Amino acid sequence: MSFKAIETQEEFDRIISERLSRQKESFEKQLADYDQLKTAKADLESQVGTLQSTIEQSKAGQEDYTKQISDLTSKVAGYETANLRTRIALQNGLPYDLADRLVGEDEESIKADAERLSSFVAKPHSAPLKNVEPNIQKDENSAYRKLVDGLKTEGE
Repeated sequence: MSFKAIETQEEFDRIISERLSRQKESFEKQLADYDQLKTAKADLESQVGTLQSTIEQSKAGQEDYTKQISDLTSKVAGYETANLRTRIALQNGLPYDLADRLVGEDEESIKADAERLSSFVAKPHSAPLKNVEPNIQKDENSAYRKLVDGLKTEGE
């Protein structure tokens, strides 16, 4: 391709207008691509916003579930500890009401506390051998019963 010198104004205007029309076509093509990119960007931004709100809702739900799980786990641990205290208290002869007073972190420490506490709690007394209550029956033999109860059965 050889270079041809521009000699007239009309020739110069024609070459410039051809160049401008080619540039305009290229620009219009880029503009159409830009509009497509612009709409695609708007769609993607709306999707990102939707996904971010979904993520935030999921995080909030997860935090609620995590809190519920920790609360339920602590309740179960409390019930297990109370059951253990009650069982150890009954094994050591302590009344049910004193089971809550036992302290300790594990079974061995609770057993040790129950043994200490059971040494301080009074053991129940055995039943009396003889009825020491006065006989209140009123019949024809009540006077004789009173007389017999007053007698000494052992010799002097």
